[in-house]
Amino acid sequence: MRFTLALPMCPADRLLTLARSADDAGWDAVSMPDSVFFPEEVSADYPYSSDGRRFWPEDAPWVDPWVAIPAMAAVTERLAFYTNVLKTPLRHPLLVAKTVGSTAAMFPGRIGLGVGLSWMPEEFAWLHQDMRTRGKRLDEQIEVLRAVLDGGWVEHHGPHYDFDRLRMEPSPPERVPIYVGGHSDPALRRAARLGDGWIGAQVDQAEAATVVKRLHDALDEAGRPREGFEVKLTPIVPATPEAMAELDAVGVTDVITVPWFFAGGDPTDPAEQERSIAWFADTVIDPVRSAS
Repeated sequence: MRFTLALPMCPADRLLTLARSADDAGWDAVSMPDSVFFPEEVSADYPYSSDGRRFWPEDAPWVDPWVAIPAMAAVTERLAFYTNVLKTPLRHPLLVAKTVGSTAAMFPGRIGLGVGLSWMPEEFAWLHQDMRTRGKRLDEQIEVLRAVLDGGWVEHHGPHYDFDRLRMEPSPPERVPIYVGGHSDPALRRAARLGDGWIGAQVDQAEAATVVKRLHDALDEAGRPREGFEVKLTPIVPATPEAMAELDAVGVTDVITVPWFFAGGDPTDPAEQERSIAWFADTVIDPVRSAS
């Protein structure tokens, strides 16, 4: 099992310090979320809260993940980095490929791409993208990204994106894994058909077992092996080796977490954040690794 430090809504001047602390403590990866802007009024419900409201304040910092990731990679030695998740249908896939490919070329083997759909109509409207086709476009975007990031000459002629032969350099010397987010049946099937893994939001132990089974069923249906398929999620379980072992037993491969919400101190205190990164490594990550 691997462990990812999530840095949602983290102040820009804290990112490098926290990444270095995670690198020193032995974490496996850091994940960065994506939010382009905060509309004052939103015409849809947020899908991951009980009341449909956004839980973050209007001035919450959302550093662009593809600004933050190369900066953090440059000051660390071995951490992997990925988006959780990039709202890819808001962007053209060739521009996404250029950014991701350049970063992966600079930091080989350390960069992954988590992709997903945006739920917010205002993002699509104000960025001049069609929300109605976002699912089908994401399917096609993954195909484009995979082809371009693999290097060499490629062309693509699809219903939403069309281009003749091109190549994009530098191309990454190692394959960039693509993880697909979302809890709906179409999202799980998309992950099983096209992804190297799946990224989920907050789930408890029972929900984790259920979603892993759904993913395995989708992989079987797609004719793809379960082995090597990554299952990344944010579990709502105690921060203990025993809880992690239960997740591992049902097929979770990566735990994404914010340790300062479990360590007992003030989660807004920068010193406490750094302490909790080391605390989680000592009390959870190291024992899990020793046991395996």
